[in-house]
Amino acid sequence: MSGLLDTALSLATASMPVLPLRAGKVPFGNCRRCADNACGGRPNMKSPGPCACPEPCHAWAAATTDPNIIESGVWRRAWVQATAVAYHPGGAGLTVVDLDNADAIAWARRTLPATQTVPTTRGEHWIYLGVMQSANGVRPGVDIKSAMAYARWLGPGTGTMTALPEAVRALAVSKPAPAGPALPAAAVPAPVGGGECRHRTPVFLERGIAMAEQRITGASEAVHTTVYRTFLAVLSTHGRCGCLTETHIARLFTAAQAKGESARHCIDAWANARTRLGL
Repeated sequence: MSGLLDTALSLATASMPVLPLRAGKVPFGNCRRCADNACGGRPNMKSPGPCACPEPCHAWAAATTDPNIIESGVWRRAWVQATAVAYHPGGAGLTVVDLDNADAIAWARRTLPATQTVPTTRGEHWIYLGVMQSANGVRPGVDIKSAMAYARWLGPGTGTMTALPEAVRALAVSKPAPAGPALPAAAVPAPVGGGECRHRTPVFLERGIAMAEQRITGASEAVHTTVYRTFLAVLSTHGRCGCLTETHIARLFTAAQAKGESARHCIDAWANARTRLGL
């Protein structure tokens, strides 16, 4: 615990809002009083809303630079169970381009201006000065983590941090490319369907998954209900053909867990949505 706590305090001193991550690189789930965002949630870092819970609840929105919170008794219990330190890039005025494989890194080197680079388990984080909306799957193997998202702290990296380029901002508003291999944070159910896909292009599916991720990520209250309704919407459109893959489902589960949902809640919500639709 002491190493993670020391790292968190050091980052907080440098104005980096931090939070603990548990096994699977996911945030701690909401406590009982905050379950399903009954407390009203924490819609953003500057205006935390009605929730005054001392627990590290609400995923990225729990990130803080206050050492009194980071070292408090309830947070210390979380640090004992934690496996990593995460930070809220948007809260620190940063954007992380998460490159998940060698092909994504090669694309970044051809396309983006050089900046501070941090090695990850499978790829690299390219860190820029500036804040933007977060988005997953903007290109094969490329996610953007900034506002309303968290990134794992993996060290200071190398190189000089440069300003966020328009080329990165444009990725969040352009049509999503077909997703590359997914790296699920938790086990996901098998895809449903198996019939002939009635969609003319895979872009329709990718746009739908990206919109579903954004709907979950943008939820400021009733997160559990939002997750279920989003799963229901995705399955009602794509659940009867064979186009949904484990990659797509894992992206939805990852977005839900980043909002504090447990893997069990995700599995149950998915199963309930399937049952309602008769899948």
